[in-house]
This record gives sequence, C-alpha cells and structure tokens, in this order.
Amino acid sequence: MSSAVLCRPALSVLPLPGSAPLLPVVGADTRVPLVPGGRARYVDLDAAASSRALESVAARVAEALPLYASVHRGAGYLSQVSTALYESARETVARFLGARADDVCVLVRHTTDALNLLAGCVPAGAAVLVLDSEHHADLLPWQQRGPVTVLPAAATVVETLRALGAELAAAPYALVAVTGASNVTGEALPLDDVVLLAHAAGARVLVDGAQLVPHRRFSLAATGADYVAFSGHKAYAPFGSGALVGRRDWLDQAPAYLAGGGAVQEVTVEETRWAPAPHRHEGGSPNVLGAVALAAACDALAGLPAGALAAHERVLRERLVSGLSALPGVRVLRIWADSAEPTGVVSFTVAGADPGLVAAYLSAEHGIGVRDGRFCAHPLLARLGVPLGALRASVGVGSTLADVERLLAALDAFLSRGPRVAYTQVAGRWQPVDDPRPLPGLLGADPAAVARGAGCGPAADR
Repeated sequence: MSSAVLCRPALSVLPLPGSAPLLPVVGADTRVPLVPGGRARYVDLDAAASSRALESVAARVAEALPLYASVHRGAGYLSQVSTALYESARETVARFLGARADDVCVLVRHTTDALNLLAGCVPAGAAVLVLDSEHHADLLPWQQRGPVTVLPAAATVVETLRALGAELAAAPYALVAVTGASNVTGEALPLDDVVLLAHAAGARVLVDGAQLVPHRRFSLAATGADYVAFSGHKAYAPFGSGALVGRRDWLDQAPAYLAGGGAVQEVTVEETRWAPAPHRHEGGSPNVLGAVALAAACDALAGLPAGALAAHERVLRERLVSGLSALPGVRVLRIWADSAEPTGVVSFTVAGADPGLVAAYLSAEHGIGVRDGRFCAHPLLARLGVPLGALRASVGVGSTLADVERLLAALDAFLSRGPRVAYTQVAGRWQPVDDPRPLPGLLGADPAAVARGAGCGPAADR
C-alpha cells in the first residue's frame, strides 16, 4: 500500500527576525489571570523545557485521528493507513536528521528514553566518555551502565577540546556522548571537532539533540556523528514521541529494549527470534499519533528558509543577554568564554533573590513563564557557582521581541519596587499567599491536589 500523505499548510512570507513568530503555535494568544487583578497574554519563555505545539502539527494530528487504527499487523483498511502513516513518519524524521542510507530511526518517547535505549546497546565493558556539562539524561544512563568517565569542561572551548583529545588518547572509549546545545546556556562544542577527535581515537559520537534539533539544522551525514537523539515535546510536537537515529550494528546486536509484541519474528516456549532494529526496540503498540506529530514538526522546520531559524533566535538571544546584563545584580551564565552561536537559552541569577521566588513573581504578577532550579544539570550548575539554582528564559519559533521586552520590564520592576503581593513556600515551591487565580475546569475538582502535583512540585526538564 502506498504511503499516506496528509495535507501540509503552505508557509507564509517570513517577517523580520524576532518581530513576529517564525511559525504559529497553538495558544499563542492565551490570556491568564494575574494575582494583582486583571489578565495578560501569557508569555511562554520556557521552550527549553517543553515547547507549544505548532498549529500545523495540531492540524495534522486532527487530520490523522479519524484514520487511527492498530498498526503493522491489521488487515483492515485503516490499519493499513495507520501503518503507512507511522512508517512514513519514521522516514520523514530520519530524512530531517540527515540520516545515511544504512542508519536506523527508532521511535521512542523522548530523549531520555532514546539515551537509555542506546546505553543498553553499547557493547558490554566498553567505556563511555561524557562532559560534566551534560543534562542528566546524557549522564545518568552512562553512570548506571558503567564504565563512564566524566570529563570536566574547561574555561574555554579550545581548552575543553584539548582535554577531550588528551583523554581519548589516554584510554580506549567506545562512545563520546555530547550535548548538541546546553539546556542551561545554549552553548555547545563544535561538533565537527568532537567527531574528528573521537573517530581518530576509534570512538563513536552520540549527539544529545534535545536542545539542538528544534533550533538549528542538524545532519548526521554532514557532521559524521554516529547517533542523535531528540524529543518531540521540545520540537513543537508534544504528543509523546521522540527518536534515536544512527548506526545499525549496535542496535541490531543488543537485547530488545522493550520485550513484547512487535519486536519479534518468532516465539516459542523455549526461545525467541527478535526482529532487527528499529522494530526490535519498539515492543508494544506504537504511538502512531505521536509519530505523525513528530513528522509534521520536522516538515515545518525543514520548510523554513535556510538560516531563518538561527537568525530569529539570534535576535531574541542578543536582546535577552544585553537587557539582562544591563539590570543591576543580574548575572548571565556562560560555560565557555569563547563559544559561538548559542541557541536561544539564557540562564541567569538575580543577586540576593531566590530564583523560585522570582519565577513565581513573574508568573503571578506578569503572566510570564520561565524556568527556575538546576535544570537537570546539577554538576554544571555547581561548577558555574550556583549550586542552589538559577532562572532560565528560553525562546523558540513562537517567541518575539515583545515577549523578551515583557520579561525585561518585569525584572526591572522586581528590582526597583519588589513584589506587589506576599509569597510563601508550599512543598518547596514559592507561590502567592491566598492565590486568587481560578483553575480551569479541566483540572478537576481538587485544586489542592493539582497544586501538590504538576502545578507546584519539582518537574523534570526532559
């Protein structure tokens, strides 16, 4: 049966970088209540944690819903359509990431899922090398698996690359796992240099693309990297899907990631013959709609003119950094003094102020969403001298200069006159005393339970 292709909306003429959203996102005009009274358009500056869905992604999912059925083994027409949609989505994602002809695209839940999958595929006893600037998702799976060496990043990119090369020359490693862009600062080591050093030493390279793929064009073939992992929920497709794409051999030789239906070729009571990758690692009923959403996001990003995404974020980041640096007592965090072209992720501290309190103030009194805490990067925050955490503003295709100006004005108000209402800590999180903001009816009848759960508890960044 031929692949099912859903309609794709045409792109409009692009505005000047930063002046308007690069692509339309769902809920861009959402208005939220403020504690002092009134309502304001919600400013979402937390794209690095989870991004809003593109309107084109939501439309593609809505179009696919009536066609949804079981996949891979169903004889019904809609089962065949859903199978075609799922496998077509796999091809789209692989193509978007510049996969080579013999690379495999395994559809997973998110980046953490992908990295844990690959950790089980690295040959037993082989060593892995990572930096201390990695997100926990690119550190904990290797620590749990072992053996792993965590290399401290130096003060500059040049010095860090030199240390990386020296470590690779001193001991054999099977894999170097490196972030494509830091979830704390947006910075990265030049991938071409990392790949060159690793391959010269006989090691493969995994790129944690969670913060890179949604913000810069990336190609496995062009960089020479061996694997890349990323999440749909950070790439404007928050429907529970992600991908691990890369070399086949380890994936074919490893035990099945999820033992179950769909991952096998033949089962008897004595033994099992497993399917090759990618199906070997996709046991159970797959997330068809998540795959459709992921492919739609890849299509939308791929459809942007060359350089448009980088230019859009560059304008927003430069204004963020210059505006924050002009505020008294505000420190912008950096990993390397000589890093180039960071993505639109900016973390900062406010002297004498608890990051959680500032974040609660921005939300309650200005309708602005930012991140606070240690961003699932505890070793890096400790090395940067902020072991108790910081604030993070992050932009994406739906962000504008007006959003950045709202944040800068709100921070200036905090520094000049302070909060207008009282705040207290509940379960370790700051919130207004006697918060009068109503909760939407879809949250259920127990607002206290909501506050204890998703609303106020500590949340993972991946």
